[in-house]
Order: sequence, then structure tokens, then C-alpha cells
Amino acid sequence: MPHDTSPSTLQIDGRPATDTVLRHVWNECVGAGRANEALRADWQAHFREAVDVLGARHVRFHGLFHDDMFVYRTSNGGGFGPPEELPEPVYTYAYVDKVFDAILDAGARPFVELGFMPRELASQTETLFWWKAHCSPPEDLDRWVELVTTTVRHWIDRYGLDEVRAWPFEVWNEPNLVPHFWTGTRTQYFELYEATARAIKAIDPQLRVGGPSTSVFVPDARYAGEYHDPSLEVATAEAANPDELDWQPVWIREFLDWCAERHVPVDFLSTHLYPTDHAADSTGRGKAISRQVDATYLDLRRMRDLVAESPYPEAELHITEWSTSPSSRDAIHDTLFAAPYIVRAFLKGAALADSISYWTFTDVFEEGGGGIGPFHGGFGLVNEQGLHKPTFHAMAMLARLGDRLLLELPDGAITRSSSTGDVAAIFYNYPEGMGKAGLASWNTYAGTRALAEVGPTRRIRHTIAGLAPGVELAVEVLDWDHGNVAEAWYRMGAPLNLSRAQTAELREVADNLGRSVLTVSEHGILEIDLELPAWAVVSIAPATIL
Repeated sequence: MPHDTSPSTLQIDGRPATDTVLRHVWNECVGAGRANEALRADWQAHFREAVDVLGARHVRFHGLFHDDMFVYRTSNGGGFGPPEELPEPVYTYAYVDKVFDAILDAGARPFVELGFMPRELASQTETLFWWKAHCSPPEDLDRWVELVTTTVRHWIDRYGLDEVRAWPFEVWNEPNLVPHFWTGTRTQYFELYEATARAIKAIDPQLRVGGPSTSVFVPDARYAGEYHDPSLEVATAEAANPDELDWQPVWIREFLDWCAERHVPVDFLSTHLYPTDHAADSTGRGKAISRQVDATYLDLRRMRDLVAESPYPEAELHITEWSTSPSSRDAIHDTLFAAPYIVRAFLKGAALADSISYWTFTDVFEEGGGGIGPFHGGFGLVNEQGLHKPTFHAMAMLARLGDRLLLELPDGAITRSSSTGDVAAIFYNYPEGMGKAGLASWNTYAGTRALAEVGPTRRIRHTIAGLAPGVELAVEVLDWDHGNVAEAWYRMGAPLNLSRAQTAELREVADNLGRSVLTVSEHGILEIDLELPAWAVVSIAPATIL
């Protein structure tokens, strides 16, 4: 922009603009299902778009060492005949190399989750998911260390030490969720972390390692011992108002104490902040709990304070999974309603974390097998056909923001790019009619549609003075009538299997946002006056970048 748009020259609503850092925590990392899915052409196409349009810089997934990646080999296979046992394990990286090459070629990097256990090393097998992950401690911890060490050295040989130093290494995933993601004790996980962290640092002290990748916050002592104790969740399940309870992170303090006592390196803390819980009542029945709309912000503040007071105050904080819920069959993920919710959470939490990884960027995701139908509540920002959900557009709007915050608002933000001087803004209407309520999970898309009746609309009015006269800014509006692809699918009769014509029709609907142009006046003033329907999100950005 050929004009001085430094904060000292800009006024917003008659006042000088502020100038603080705005971290793009929403696109520092995105999540995906498992490593083998990244071998698919559609996964790679969706990921390239996540990098190019959403600005994704890292991607994290499970199953790096799962059997279908063929890394840890104790036999030559066999096919129709019996496998021939090898005298010593060998390590083959053909599949892993394809995945990592694709990530790097797209312009991003892996956020490496080290897991799960290869069958030949696992103390228990086929413990989780349709694809039968082995989520157990190793039978031989030394063999695990050898596996990690050999793998990291392979990456250094292939990609160079400077490149691999830019990759975070996270040890395991959600080990507190016994017997699902981990079948051992808490101490066994800490021992695994210690052995892994020391092995990585022995290769190169500048490699970054962290954990414990636990999930989620709870207000009771169910995870205080070596194993999950469901009897200690009864009060949570039966609480009249769960938001009044004292929600705390899982294993974080214990993990930090363990590592500090043993001088174990911790470069970053990682945990998962789904704003939900599932607790058992006194009859043993599970109860799904949806916390208030700002639960993520409150949890981030708690985590940030905890890190600052810990023996590792300089440790980074990475939220390596986050979404409205941890269910890959939650219809809310497909809806318009999720869009303002995630924008609100990301903006409020931007100063409190180093990354918040949306789970996930694509519906190519098989923890429960392939999805049933094109809109089945999958985590993805795009569905299996690559159709853009409203959450995709919300993330694209966030990606257009600058890295300097000029004005923080209750319903959005006005920003500036420090490199170009361009001004960009985002506004949303998470309707007042929701009060403090978050978004509950729904089994069907039809069930979510009652939220469309919640209001009211919201008027957005701001003036920005000090801009270059005549500059055009593009306005994009996502609302019930624009970009609402799952609603269009529902009105189509919710077909289970789309025809090619139906897919093309829905693709057009998905990307048909409301579009207009605002022009800076001859006096250098931009007038913003918008009426936002309930659940709408709007982006204002230089027309040249769209």
C-alpha cells in the first residue's frame, strides 16, 4: 500500500490505533488423523490448500510408527508363505519419506508426534480405532529408544540438521486416556518421555521435545493416580452447573515435577483443550458436558500461569488438538454455527499460546472408519470431497489478518501487516441469545438447525482514518445464506452418496460467500457499516490478496 499506515498515522473511531503483536496461533499447526492417510492423493490436495489458503505451517498426526507405515521390521514379510524372521530389527522409511516429502514440498513442516507402538514392540496390541493402533508401553524400552534415535537420524540425513531442528517432537498422544491411547500407568508414560527426550537431545541439544499431550481439563481427581478412576468423576457428572467447578489440566503439574526432579528437558508443554467432558454419574451412566463459550480462554490462562510458575518458565505452550468437541461424529463441525465459535476462541486465546492446532484440516480421517455420508460430523475444515465447510472460510478469514493488532473488539479485530502495511479486519456474531453457552454436540445435522433461530443480528460500525485514498478492500460474508454447504446438502435431501452433479452444485454453494467492495474515501477514511446476521463472520481485507 503506497501510503504510511504505521500505527502513529492511523485512527480508529477517532482514537489512535494500538500496536501489539497478534500471534496467528490458528495456523501455526493443523491436525490430521494418521500418517498412512497422508499417502492419499486427496489428503495431500487438501493439505496443500490448507497451506496455500489457510497459511498452515505444521501438521500433526498419529500413527507414525504404526504397522501400516512399515518402519520397524522384524521379518521380511512373507506374502503367501510364512515370514522369514530377521536376525535383528531393520528400519525402512519408504512410506514415511513419502509423507514427509509431501508435507515439506507443500511448504509446511511436521509437528512430529512419536507414536504409536509397532506391533513387534508393543506389550499389548490392537487396542484402539478401526485401524487397530497399539497404544501400550514397549516390551523393551531400549528398543523404543533405538527406534526413535534411528528415525531422527534418518530425518537428519535426509533433510539436514537445520531443517529437523525446526520440527517439534511430541512424545505420544493423550496417555491419560487409559486404556485407549495408553495401557500403562502414569509413571510408565513419564519413563517413556524421559527416555525419549534424552535420546533426542543426545542426537542434538537444539532439537525440541515436549509433552505430555494430555486431554482434557477436568474438575475432579479421576486422573490423580496411576490410572484413570471413573468413580472420582461422579460429582462432575451430577453437578448442577459444571461451569462453576474448578477445571484443571491433567498431569501437567506432575509431569513438570517429574522432569524437574530428574533434570529431564522440556522445551514445550502440550495438551488438548476440548471445551467438553464426559463423566460417569453414580449409576455408571456417562454424561456429555459442554462447557461455557469461553472455556478455552480460561483454560489457556490457567496453563499460561502454570508454565510461568513452573521450573520451565521459558517452555513454549502448544495446544496440539482443539475443536468444539472431540467427536468425529459431531454434526456441529459441519455447520455455520461452528465458524463464529472458533473465530472467537482463536482471537481471545491468541496471546496465550504458541499454537492452537485445529483438529483436523480434512475429513479424510479414519479413527472410526470412513465417514457415513458427505456430512457426517467429521472434524475436517473440508469434507471428504474437498467441499469447504464454513469453518474453512472462517480460518481463511483469520489467515488474512495482519500480525499487529490495531484494535481488539468484543466481536472481532482490526489489524495491520508489519511487512506491507495492509489493514485487515474480521468481525463475527456469536449471538447474544446464546448467553455464556458453548456449542453442544449433535448426532445429526437436522438437530443443529434450531440454533438458526437464536439471535439477534449485530451492527458493526467503525471508521479507520489515515489510509491511502482510493484503496479498495474486499468484504466477504459467511452467513446462513452464503457458504452454508451442509444446509444446502440437507435441503437437497441429505443424499448419502453424492453424484458428480450434486458435488459440483455443493462446491459452488460452499464458496458462494457474500462479496462486496469498500473504498477508502478521498480523505483517507474507511467507513465500515455492516449488519451481521446471527452466526455470521465477515472479513475485510485488501482486494489484491483475494
